[in-house]
Amino acid sequence: VQLQAFGGGSVQDGGSLRLSCAVSGRALSYSIMGWFRQAPGKEREFVSSISRSGRYTDYAESVKGRFTISRDNTKNTVYLQMDSLKPEDTAVYYCALGPSRLKESTTTRTRDYETWGQGTQVTVSS
Repeated sequence: VQLQAFGGGSVQDGGSLRLSCAVSGRALSYSIMGWFRQAPGKEREFVSSISRSGRYTDYAESVKGRFTISRDNTKNTVYLQMDSLKPEDTAVYYCALGPSRLKESTTTRTRDYETWGQGTQVTVSS
């Protein structure tokens, strides 16, 4: 299984970016998917999670109302739309493949995610 994240870049305060995460080697239909980020000198932190069909989503308090996670299981791809970006959003963003579950659910726990992408840099300047 491989995860390829792309769409990062440099934007100014208040700008927008859309991250994509393409998954190969496994169908996503039953998997929770998540986005995490890691800023320099800080630990990796949860950003957002989405249930297998997209019915349920979860967000870190710091991004609620600004970021939107979505998925297209027919394309094996997960997205993170980031609006109203702030300098404190600057980090490397990682997509992650979570557990497969019949019941719709999400998880914020890093240890629940089994496979990680290589990360994509997001830089927000003031």
